[in-house]
Amino acid sequence: SQMMARSLAELKKRLAELELAISETENRLPAHSVKPPVMHDLLALEDERDSLLKEIGRLQSSHTPAD
Repeated sequence: SQMMARSLAELKKRLAELELAISETENRLPAHSVKPPVMHDLLALEDERDSLLKEIGRLQSSHTPAD
């Protein structure tokens, strides 16, 4: 088995967790002031989401359905 490769299902599960974390983090941001640590968290989450989306796209384009 490959050490680093994650299945599409695992990637999508992580993506769902990230989307939830991102919306929760956005909810922590006050409307009129931006707290740098919270912004940092948000950017880190969005970066991970972006790379997950790329990985999912690669997997979907390289794998044809098994059935």
